Amino acid sequence: MSPISAATIVVEGRAIAVDSEGYLRDLGDWSPAFAEALARREELVLTPAHWELIRYLRDYYAEHGVQAQVRVMIRHFSERWGPERGNNHALHEMFPRGGPQKQGNRMAGLLRTKGEH
Repeated sequence: MSPISAATIVVEGRAIAVDSEGYLRDLGDWSPAFAEALARREELVLTPAHWELIRYLRDYYAEHGVQAQVRVMIRHFSERWGPERGNNHALHEMFPRGGPQKQGNRMAGLLRTKGEH
């Protein structure tokens, strides 16, 4: 496994430390402005649906202390948005760089999930 290099994302004039993939080094540095800055870097336009998923990820983590698994996200968003918009394929289209569990967690300011390298 290669070492993770230090990097930063400038948010409102402040350099925020992230790892080489854009995951926050300090979860306390997250803000909506951070998500917007990271999205610009990853060429992703955050829509209201993206923000709903980001809020869900943050709330789930705050309540459970772990990131939501994709199957949990699919169940939640299929019930909320219907099976066409809340399925695995649709959620991965929203977050094309690693799906909701990777890119979504980065936008939500959460850590890498176990098993990621």
